[in-house]
Amino acid sequence: MYVKAQPNTSTASAREGGHVLEMQRRRLLLAYSEVLGEHGLQGTSVDRVCKRAGVSRRTFYDLFLDREGCFLGALEVARERIVSEILSAFVETGHNPGECEWNVRLRAGLTVLLELFDAEPVLARMCLVETLKGGPPVLAWRRAAIEGLVRVIDEGRVDGKGDPPSLAAEGIVGGVLSVIHTRLLERDTGPLLALVNPLMGMIVHPYLGPAGAAREFEHSGPNLTATHNGHAPDPIRDPFKDLPIRITFRTARVLAAMGARPGASNREIGDAAGIADQGQISKLLRRLERSGLASNSGEGHSRGEPNAWTLTQRGRAIQSTISPSVV
Repeated sequence: MYVKAQPNTSTASAREGGHVLEMQRRRLLLAYSEVLGEHGLQGTSVDRVCKRAGVSRRTFYDLFLDREGCFLGALEVARERIVSEILSAFVETGHNPGECEWNVRLRAGLTVLLELFDAEPVLARMCLVETLKGGPPVLAWRRAAIEGLVRVIDEGRVDGKGDPPSLAAEGIVGGVLSVIHTRLLERDTGPLLALVNPLMGMIVHPYLGPAGAAREFEHSGPNLTATHNGHAPDPIRDPFKDLPIRITFRTARVLAAMGARPGASNREIGDAAGIADQGQISKLLRRLERSGLASNSGEGHSRGEPNAWTLTQRGRAIQSTISPSVV
């Protein structure tokens, strides 16, 4: 175990402290990714990570047993991000992954992955380059991720027409990762997204044969993902950096209420967050608005209509990080 478990208590103060620790943990994971991208694994010291995150060494060791534990945490965040981006791509295009053909699913996933790696080269280097330099737990994480990819590739045996060798999927995954790894180490090689067709041709060849590989190599239609409606993924940032407001447990509950009820009024948010005093909730919402975490599209008291509050992009990023339950 590389992440320390926190005490399980039900008191309000412990719950608030738990959310503060989670915010600090998130800041450390983001800082670790940034420092790793700048200095490599050997240069990613606890001191550098703590300084970048604005968190003390004592807090670091309250949350992680060692530097490698923080590395594993950052890798898990990256894995969740990649899976979320791929699933979101299917949702946005109205496709169900279970109803798509094997090669269509692969193209969608590969396109999203390369888009994300183009937008976030630090994330790509962390997952593909720096994991090779890690200790046994990091190498085990990498091995498990590769095994998952091998299983996805070998699903082609169901849709395919040939009888590929038993090690075909393992060889394909190794080849794809090697190509991407090489591009990440080189400069001025163009966007990784340009590799979609060549890589797809290589992937499907043992399963769909030369004709299937040629179709993938010459694919000219729109990708299933449509590059997320034409927008590249936003790069990973620390949403707490230079934040002009302190996120307390009460503030976190208000953010969660807005996230769960877009367009809610002051009273609705106050009721959901457990703040009965309308003066207090109004003041807090205005502070969140001035801090760039919330926006109000309602008419307000000047027009006799209720306010309608929603989270901004930064507000959603913070809310998804702390995500307290609202009762």
